[in-house]
Amino acid sequence: MSSVAMFPLGSVLLPHTPLALRLFEPRYLTMLGRLLDEENPLFGVVMIERGSEVGGGDQRSRIGTLARIVQVEAAADAMHVVAVGGDRFETTRWLDDDPYPLAEISPLPVLEWDDALLPLHTEAEAIVRRVVARATLLSERMDEALPDSAPWNALRWDAATELSEDPIESAWQLAAIAPLGDFDRQTLLRSTTVGGLLRQVIDLTLEQEAVLTASDSL
Repeated sequence: MSSVAMFPLGSVLLPHTPLALRLFEPRYLTMLGRLLDEENPLFGVVMIERGSEVGGGDQRSRIGTLARIVQVEAAADAMHVVAVGGDRFETTRWLDDDPYPLAEISPLPVLEWDDALLPLHTEAEAIVRRVVARATLLSERMDEALPDSAPWNALRWDAATELSEDPIESAWQLAAIAPLGDFDRQTLLRSTTVGGLLRQVIDLTLEQEAVLTASDSL
């Protein structure tokens, strides 16, 4: 069990996927300054289930992902940070802000690959890429019809996204690019096996395809 700096977000960070942050709150600028003094700057990311990213007072998920800072750029009014998701953890106790959020965490087991899962992985990738392509096409159509109010404006997935050659990393990346909501991604983050992760990716993505089919018929 260890204490780490925490960054609650309105979205989910999955392992082996990138995270871009714009830091402007004084407490998180202080956090960044302290982290950059460390040899391996890591912080925890958890999803805000209820409340706001700004100001605190939110309700947070217990399961999160460690993020490693890989790039920092200064702008006139903020700091832009790029991090990459690493190991998963469970939050065991929130500490007093100092002045940013801190928590004690326990690591969750790293998922293990079995070559017998290759057909399932192949199936999941095919389904995700198909549905991502369909979602992107529908998004473009909705943008043309309702440029100011279409709910599809936020859907910007790329069906040609390259995946890692490592099967564990690519399984998590499939979960990230699948056209799912953050509560679905939080469910995926709790997976205890690669097989379970891939099966849930397939099931949730097929559910989303049904929604897209209904929307496309309107």
